[in-house]
Amino acid sequence: MTDTSRARKLADRIRVVVAETLQRRIKDPRLGYVTITDTRVTGDLQDATVFYTVYGDDEDRAASAAALESAKGILRSEVGRQLGVRFTPTLTFVADALPENAKTIDDLLARARASDEQVRKAATDASYAGDADPYRKPVEDEDDDTDADADAAKTAKDDDKGSATA
Repeated sequence: MTDTSRARKLADRIRVVVAETLQRRIKDPRLGYVTITDTRVTGDLQDATVFYTVYGDDEDRAASAAALESAKGILRSEVGRQLGVRFTPTLTFVADALPENAKTIDDLLARARASDEQVRKAATDASYAGDADPYRKPVEDEDDDTDADADAAKTAKDDDKGSATA
């Protein structure tokens, strides 16, 4: 079993070599604006999966996929020549789903913003269903106030008597 860090390093190097080779050596007119997004190598270093995206419509994607499949031999030879490993991994090209996922997320965020705007508009024109302040407050008894005043007056009267006898 090989070290996963070695597989990661090899995958990174394969990504760079394939991208540079596509840019400099492959002159296929079917090849559109291809971006190599990621590369993964199996643990035994025998197979490499290269993920790519293509800028354009479905026709451009299909044409670029055909161009990558036809250039697979040249790309593998270049990878083997530049890496200097004992066994050059086989290359498999897979269209990356990242742009579609990003578009889906953008659409969901746009729907959430529209929903928030509807809620905001409804909240600005809305009024309270009940009182403006829905919390209960303790009722202040007027009897308690008069009893407290009477107690204070009685205490003051008692203090006056105590100071006169002293």
